[in-house]
Amino acid sequence: AAGTSSTTAPIAADEETHATPTVTESSENAQSVAATLKVFIVFYSMYGHVEKLAKRMKKGVEGVEGVEAVLYRVPETLPDEVLEHMKAPPKAPEVPEIKAEELAVADAILFGFPTRYGCMAAQMKAFFDSTGQLWKEQTLVGKPAGFFVSTGTQGGGQETTAWTAITQLAHHGMLFVPIGYTFGDDMSKIDFIHGGSPYGAGVYAGDGTREPTEIELALAEHQGKYMAGVAKRLSQG
Repeated sequence: AAGTSSTTAPIAADEETHATPTVTESSENAQSVAATLKVFIVFYSMYGHVEKLAKRMKKGVEGVEGVEAVLYRVPETLPDEVLEHMKAPPKAPEVPEIKAEELAVADAILFGFPTRYGCMAAQMKAFFDSTGQLWKEQTLVGKPAGFFVSTGTQGGGQETTAWTAITQLAHHGMLFVPIGYTFGDDMSKIDFIHGGSPYGAGVYAGDGTREPTEIELALAEHQGKYMAGVAKRLSQG
């Protein structure tokens, strides 16, 4: 399934087609050639479903030459006793919390979050609400961004959760990058349950015990690769 993405994406990820550029003796040019683009994967995950997509997405980004993926989680807003009552597992310590100002150094950003009544979870909205200084300074204008989501059911908001989040990008002047149907035929198959939509990768969590399928993970990997390709194209423009 994952193999279909390499032949259908209109934006080639470029990881295999680009030879190392010729470096002149100019130190400025050398630094430019050596620069690594950074794709931030910023997510909130209560039960781990979004985090599993994020980690597979990182693999997709880093399959593209000259692009690095950095995982971040947004700050939790619920107190520990509430999370314990909800049986939410502890957060993985290897993924740091992000501060809004850190977005300034990203070349592209992929935001992941579960749905709450068809919109992003409050934790992710609280993070967007903390970006006021970036908005005031127009720091994020022109940066490409995309979404990936988790919902409990098939009608639970795989599309609306991403669609309603576009407002956050619009106010920052960011460029929304959907994946369309670039992943290939598996996106259109209806003989098995799978998350994801033209807006971005997605996973169905069910009652919280359902694990992401290989198709859902492969779509996340494809989205990472696709966004890395977009970031490279924009950097070369």
